[in-house]
Amino acid sequence: MTQKLKILTAVDLSDYSAATVRYGIWMAEKTDAELILINVINQRDLDMVRRAMVGYDSFSFPNYLEEQINDRKIKMQELFDGVAHGEINCSYLVKDGIPYYEILETIKVEAPSMLILSTKGRSNLADVVVGSTARKLFRRCTIPMITIPATYAQVP
Repeated sequence: MTQKLKILTAVDLSDYSAATVRYGIWMAEKTDAELILINVINQRDLDMVRRAMVGYDSFSFPNYLEEQINDRKIKMQELFDGVAHGEINCSYLVKDGIPYYEILETIKVEAPSMLILSTKGRSNLADVVVGSTARKLFRRCTIPMITIPATYAQVP
């Protein structure tokens, strides 16, 4: 019995995420694969919130993190539901830490067949062709990667 393919799709919830999710869904349909959408809350952002909220007794960092995780799962599900039109098994992961590292760790645990991600991310800097997370993953990823250019509009 062969194991079902898994496709890991990195979603940063930027303007480029919809095309990446559409491509992940298309690829999952074509290969009869399970789709895993992953979002990583950047540790740098969490550290900034933690520092900014020091001294506010009413602020609970664990509650804040839980809210962020739940909100991001909902947003990923909305992205998926807005595009999916078949029976695709999709799961949603939200991690916190250094984005490229958490994606690599998820690859070790989930053992997907491929990784799909956008070449650009949240920063949306005009002169940056490849985002920092994508660049680090290019060098370290142990599975095939499919990158979706920021200007790619012809997703099947």
